[in-house]
Amino acid sequence: MSAIITVSGLTKSYASGFQALKGIDLEIRRGEIFALLGPNGAGKTTLINTICGLVNPSSGAVTVDGHDIIRDYRAARALIGLVPQELSTDMFETVWATVSFSRGIHGKSANPAYVETVLRQLSLWDKKDSKILTLSGGMKRRVLIAKALAHEPRILFLDEPTAGVDVELRRGMWQVVRQMREAGVTVILTTHYIEEAEEMADRIGVIRSGEIIVVEEKAELMRKLGKKELKLRLGTPIAAVPGALVSYPLALVDDGHALVFTYDARAERMGITTLLNAMRDAGLVVTDLETHQSSLEEIFVDLMRHAS
Repeated sequence: MSAIITVSGLTKSYASGFQALKGIDLEIRRGEIFALLGPNGAGKTTLINTICGLVNPSSGAVTVDGHDIIRDYRAARALIGLVPQELSTDMFETVWATVSFSRGIHGKSANPAYVETVLRQLSLWDKKDSKILTLSGGMKRRVLIAKALAHEPRILFLDEPTAGVDVELRRGMWQVVRQMREAGVTVILTTHYIEEAEEMADRIGVIRSGEIIVVEEKAELMRKLGKKELKLRLGTPIAAVPGALVSYPLALVDDGHALVFTYDARAERMGITTLLNAMRDAGLVVTDLETHQSSLEEIFVDLMRHAS
């Protein structure tokens, strides 16, 4: 799949000496949903704002569908829709007026049919004549997405799109994002909600202290870094792991009522059968088995810990 955004050696330093971005190299593929994860202050918003032309880079290059963001700013920016973290819009305007105006300031001619399509897609059509200030937080967030889509961009940046939105509306917005991707829009989102990335993203990048520390397919990231655990519940609790089993990666849990075996699901021989035989020989009776795969949140925390 071809890259629609290419970032090469991107740095951003401020007069204070703070370096927000440190040699970022990144490619965003056409038509994917890419999630950018990282703690507060990691550089997520700075990176997005630089690609969108809102922050001037100190060095490096960014191209958007072949257009350099400095030399060919207008062409690059026309391809991008940005939904910022802040709810920044005229609260006394109607939904219809603010979305239509956003289309106009990007140089697009009036197209009421397209604006209607966007509002219907975002479940805002029945609110089209409502003033922004009368809407709920979730609806206001949808208006920001409608504004970002008003000029028919091919790339949509969502900076913490569901911050402050309740679970029901958050899931509704996930569906909207999937619809954008199905329509051919490339979506890049930053999020603090790990489940958001796990639910939606095709690929995930992790940024820390202005540096990208990993970029990987979501499934591959979980395959590589996600540990698989097998919990073996015992018929009779034990005080310690028997000597015959100390060579296995076992942890005694639940006050001695269970053993947890950590293994690599990719390995040709996972050792589960051998372990069960050894437990039987040690006189342990297993009454139940359950498996657990590391979540993306656990992987993320582990990545942050190792990058410290």
